Amino acid sequence: MSSAPPRGAPPPPPPHEEEEEDQGASPTERLLAAAKSDNEGMIEEALAELKDINVTDGLGNTALHYAIIHASTNVLETILCHETCDVDLRNRLQGDTPLHIAVRNGWEEHEGLRLYLVESLLEAGADTSIKNRYNQRPIDLLPPSDPSADPGSDDEQVRSALRRAEAEAMVAASGDVVDEDEDDIIDPDDVASDSD
Repeated sequence: MSSAPPRGAPPPPPPHEEEEEDQGASPTERLLAAAKSDNEGMIEEALAELKDINVTDGLGNTALHYAIIHASTNVLETILCHETCDVDLRNRLQGDTPLHIAVRNGWEEHEGLRLYLVESLLEAGADTSIKNRYNQRPIDLLPPSDPSADPGSDDEQVRSALRRAEAEAMVAASGDVVDEDEDDIIDPDDVASDSD
C-alpha cells in the first residue's frame, strides 16, 4: 500500500507593487501606537494627518483611553489639549471612560501617578457621573470609604478629587457660579460703610 504524498500549502502569491508601497501604518494606527508607547514625536506626526483625535479601534478605545491605560504622561497633555478631544467617550468593552480606567488602575509601584492622571482628566472636564456597563461611576470603583482610612492615601486623595469635581459640577449646574471673567462694574455713587 502506497502512502499519499504530504500536502503542502501553496506558496503565497507575489505582492503587487502597489501593496509594497502602502505597507506603512495609517495615521490612526500611529496615533493609537503613540498613545500606548508615550511617543510625543509620533503623536504629533499622526495628528498632523488627522482632524479628529477621537478615532477608535475595534474595542472603542481612543488615544486618550490608551494614554491612561499605559500611563503615557508625556503625550497626555497633547491629547487633552487637542481641540477635538472628548474626555468622556465610553469604550465598547466595559463602557469605561478614561476616568473609569484611571480610577480603577492603581499603579501602586508609581506613587501619585493615579492621582495625577485622575486630576488631569478632571481638569480637562471629565464627567464624574457617567456610568459604565456595570452601572458604576468612577468613584464607585474605589474601595468603600472608611472613616479610619489615612486621608493621605492614594484611594482617599482620588476620592477627594472626584468629590470635589462632583461638587463643582453641581454648583455649576445650579447656576450659582460667579463669572470671574466679567469686568467688575463699580458704581461711583455707591458708598460702602463699615458702621452698623
